[in-house]
Amino acid sequence: MTATLEVHPAHADAPYVLALDVGSSGTRSGIYDRLARPVRGFRAKRPHAFTTLASGASTIDADQVTEEIRQAIDAVLDGFTAPIAGVALDTFASSLVGVDADGHAITPCYTYADSRCAPQVNYLKSILNEDATQQRTGTRQHTGYLPPRFLWLKQNDPGTFARVRRWMSLGEYAWWRILGTTAAGTSTAAWTGMLDRRNGTWDAALLDLVGVDAEQLSPIASPLQPLTPRTSVARDWPALADALWFAPISDGHSQSIGAGSVDSSIAVLSAATSGAFRVLVSGDLENLPRGLWCNRVNEEHSILGGALNDVGRAVTWLHDTLKLPDADELDAALQADPRPGLPVVLPWFSGERSTGWVGEARAVFHRVSAATTPLDLYRATLEGVALSYVRILRELILVIGQPQEIIATGRAASAQPGLMQMIADAADVPVIPLTLKRSTLRGTALSTLPVLAPDATPALAPRGEPFEPHPDRLGYYHRRMERFGVVYDKLIAHAN
Repeated sequence: MTATLEVHPAHADAPYVLALDVGSSGTRSGIYDRLARPVRGFRAKRPHAFTTLASGASTIDADQVTEEIRQAIDAVLDGFTAPIAGVALDTFASSLVGVDADGHAITPCYTYADSRCAPQVNYLKSILNEDATQQRTGTRQHTGYLPPRFLWLKQNDPGTFARVRRWMSLGEYAWWRILGTTAAGTSTAAWTGMLDRRNGTWDAALLDLVGVDAEQLSPIASPLQPLTPRTSVARDWPALADALWFAPISDGHSQSIGAGSVDSSIAVLSAATSGAFRVLVSGDLENLPRGLWCNRVNEEHSILGGALNDVGRAVTWLHDTLKLPDADELDAALQADPRPGLPVVLPWFSGERSTGWVGEARAVFHRVSAATTPLDLYRATLEGVALSYVRILRELILVIGQPQEIIATGRAASAQPGLMQMIADAADVPVIPLTLKRSTLRGTALSTLPVLAPDATPALAPRGEPFEPHPDRLGYYHRRMERFGVVYDKLIAHAN
């Protein structure tokens, strides 16, 4: 529980970090001490939601989020009397904001879930050597990345595209408005799909292809390289007068750190609105599997993994659409022994990311009959989510071998214990829930401590009881995975 790590202000140790996390559902802030313990009573949240349309649009207002960040800083500093040594920010990955010559946003912030650039993905796939591009940048072409988004904007709104003087992620834009300067943290740049992962620079070939100059993008900053504000933050926040401000990093980077990932023996599973499987790896990886991405996070390390658009989002759809029993009966159905004959569900309500990269894919319910109940559909859909995770894990194993354990983080991980049991059963690896709330926010604070408190040993994040795999269920999930693959090949891969 959080209480095992939280520290009373009277017992917290300086230096202090103010951490900010901009996620899909809101902007969070908190103050952490030198051991990366959350200081009790000093956290805040400002909720928000993406604007989504049937066209595939998924956007949010960048100035709204910048104001949320200001409010979140105000809220946590209220009553905190000690100086803050550092301020750090993470945001959801692959965001994009167009900024004019006066430094103002003239586009909405496009999110990773905006799929309107699917035709441009197909165009890029037709002209690129995608295998070579993936080895260079760590990613394949997908609606969640910036190369197809730039082409879509250029083709659908050429006037605005021409007016843009700088392109920024959401975090870069917020720092630009607040500090008068900005930079892209290495992981923020990597999650755009446009970073040369071996030398840490913007990829010249992709920039030329999409018609964006390197000067229109922010400089890339190491996560340990603080920024120098050009505006006075002390006027608004005296406690931040001497604080170091760090370049924004991606939420995937923060979550891996916050979960305690130190090497490839620990796989981190995130399950919130969307989801991912990640491992921290050292050095340059050659011959990346087709279904994975590899994102550089600093000069020595990268995060290897794959992502799902729909985890909590799939659960929300089920609750909004079906006439379901109460939560206890739902969880009991997930924890029970599997029952053959359920429909096969490909759970991509907003497009597939890993491992097939089909952004325009949509959910498939296969072999639904008049006898299929809402509870059957619920379990079958969650099985589809579990199998989607395991598809990623199988490709990770090709590179790193079998992980010793899986650490599960995120709101859906705690709210859906039955899903965690399914993943343990299908992966044949224990799944250990992280009981610490806001692990991504804590990871953002942790990212600064090598600079602010290099001699400190961070407190260990608390863990819950592991979900141990049931060996007698493994055969069932192997068969389900085979059927999942057959349906996928016929309805998704073939159509693409």
